[in-house]
Amino acid sequence: MRWKRKGFIKKNSQINIVLSNQQKFPGSAEKKQNRTATKNPFKHIDDAFQSFVGLEQLKQKVKEVYATIVINEKRSQSGLSSKKQVLHMLFKGNPGTGKTTVARELAKVYYDLKLLSKGHFIEAERADLVGEYIGQTAQKTRNIIQKSLGGILFIDEAYSLARGGEKDFGKEAIDTLVKHMEDEHNDFVLILAGYPYEMERFLTLNPGLESRFPFILDFPNYSVNQLMQIARQMTSERDYQLTKEAQWSLRSYLQHQVSRRTANFANARFIRNVMEHAIRNHAVRLMEKQDFSTNELMYLAAEDLKLHED
Repeated sequence: MRWKRKGFIKKNSQINIVLSNQQKFPGSAEKKQNRTATKNPFKHIDDAFQSFVGLEQLKQKVKEVYATIVINEKRSQSGLSSKKQVLHMLFKGNPGTGKTTVARELAKVYYDLKLLSKGHFIEAERADLVGEYIGQTAQKTRNIIQKSLGGILFIDEAYSLARGGEKDFGKEAIDTLVKHMEDEHNDFVLILAGYPYEMERFLTLNPGLESRFPFILDFPNYSVNQLMQIARQMTSERDYQLTKEAQWSLRSYLQHQVSRRTANFANARFIRNVMEHAIRNHAVRLMEKQDFSTNELMYLAAEDLKLHED
């Protein structure tokens, strides 16, 4: 039905009104964008760690840190007491479980969150901290800490600082670290890392050591499914893919190693070595074949893995 009355047209019992978005809802684009941003207040943290397999405990802790910062700011604005959070961490896990990689990423994330003024990453070992004669150790350790201010100081295999016993200068390095952890905590993060059992023993060396690490995180060995995910990520980053047969072969090998509880196989470093070896084997195979397609350039076959379940 079509009829006209008092200046408007009605068709099929519906009023057709065409307005621009601005006419409908002034500022609607901005409001929509703001609503999207508030749906996930931790999106920037999720984005920073999206490529990391597992590590759910770590991701949750970083979200807790960020949430505490935001709420403390709100408390301060409301005249309530707020205190800056100490961020020193202790990582426990076998080699290749992501401890160093995570520490590097945390330096960037903490800088973005304005927790650190520089966001740089310094990795140190026993030789960088422990001197050869009396008085040298404390100075070397202070120098490293000074360079790390505004960023993260990461010490892997931290228990090596105490391997020489009571008369070793490593204990002096530990005592110096403990002092500066408290003095410089506003713009300095110390992360100590190492094997789980050794790190537990290390914490007993100084009575005040464990209490200064509010975050003690476990880095467990990866599961077979997680190792397969890492393998696919590594190959995809290099524009390779595993054939179905190659995936079956790799999964079977990993499951066999799990059943044998082979030491240190369940880590990303092991998978990286397998993938790099497979890529070299793939290149040799194609060179010997001489005639190959684009698909063959992309796909790693089971024979390229050269896995043995002995």
